[in-house]
Amino acid sequence: MSTSPQPPKPGPVPGPAPSVVRPAAPAPAGPAAGDREAALAEALAHGRADESGRVFLRTASGEREVGQYPDASPEEALRYFAGKHLDLVEQIALLEARLESGADAADVGASARARREELAEANVVGDVDALAARTDALIAAAGTAAAEQASARAAQLEEGRRLRTAVVVEAEEIAGQDPARTQWKQSAARMRELFEMWKSVQSGYPRLPRAEDRALWGRFSAARAEFDRGRRAHFSELDARSAEGRRIKEKLIARAEELSSSTQWRETAAKYRELMDEWKAAPRAGRKHDDALWARFRAAQDVFFDARTAENERIDAGYRENLVAKEALLAEARGLLPVKDLERTKAALRGLQERWEDAGRVPRADVSRMEGGLREVERAVAEAEEAAWKRSNPEHRARATGMLAQLEDGLAELRTRLESAEAAGDARAASRVREELATKQAWYDQLARSAEDLG
Repeated sequence: MSTSPQPPKPGPVPGPAPSVVRPAAPAPAGPAAGDREAALAEALAHGRADESGRVFLRTASGEREVGQYPDASPEEALRYFAGKHLDLVEQIALLEARLESGADAADVGASARARREELAEANVVGDVDALAARTDALIAAAGTAAAEQASARAAQLEEGRRLRTAVVVEAEEIAGQDPARTQWKQSAARMRELFEMWKSVQSGYPRLPRAEDRALWGRFSAARAEFDRGRRAHFSELDARSAEGRRIKEKLIARAEELSSSTQWRETAAKYRELMDEWKAAPRAGRKHDDALWARFRAAQDVFFDARTAENERIDAGYRENLVAKEALLAEARGLLPVKDLERTKAALRGLQERWEDAGRVPRADVSRMEGGLREVERAVAEAEEAAWKRSNPEHRARATGMLAQLEDGLAELRTRLESAEAAGDARAASRVREELATKQAWYDQLARSAEDLG
């Protein structure tokens, strides 16, 4: 039941339903003045007031008294209760606007049902039946929207569950990687991304049931903690290995520096190769140390190898005159070819070889070229000597003569067979014999030429 401040001199109020009211402060601004006046005029058509200020509402079910406005004209009393009706209309319009804007439909429906219950006994003047129908429509729309919102929230809840679970599973996979194969920098960056994704899902999707949320968060936290432990252990091991690498390489540098002043060129060069093998096998000393350590190690080697190069250059400078002499000897040796008189050529080569040895060493860069040139001449003379020996070898001559005799007998036999085949008119047999005879004759001719060379 609506009430209002009591008038200065209240009179008796018939019945429990009507209320005695007095003028109240103006309501907050709602619709434009023109619209409100039109709505007020429409509401006034649904009521009446008598001279005593009593106000009655007309509805489809009949007329009922809604209140009394003493010390006011009938029009004033009627306008007051019509204004209260407009307030109810505005409340329903506000609820409709909230529903339209996406507000919680269940809250809107609850408010609309409360307004609907009040409307049955509302002390107002206006089209209460139309407002009741409008409110019923709002309640139905709110129910439909509430069901849709509940479905959407359920879908969002499930999507949030899926996203959270995906984050947890990926975090567990990263944490469970083989430490020896883990790309720690990339994996750490991905773990940070997963944490941001978790926070985004937490703020952008409905909260899961408390127990489920705590279980997923527990798994995620455990995966992150396991990953952090593994990363710390990995980098701790790297630091230890780097320290060991620095220790080993400092010792190698000290040994390299000790050897840098040695003049035992061959032995020391071999030791430097061993040091290089040890350097390659040593652990890395860390990016900020490795380059500096290598520079020191390399500098010590350079001292030795630069000194060796300088010494070789000094020695080679003394050998350049020898090179000129050997160049002339090599030209003289090549002039012995091709071999025409074997004995004279061999004697000349022996004398040339003695002078070659007497000429001394040549620069290192020319040793292979000079020695190789002389070896070619020596090889050519040796091949000529072997060929001459073969030609004079009695065993070779006897073997060749014996084979010629065998081939002559075979050729005579084949000629006899050919005559017999031709006499018998056996063309096919004669053809085969001719082929065999031609092949054996070719062997005989070739062997006869060889025997002539041996003779």
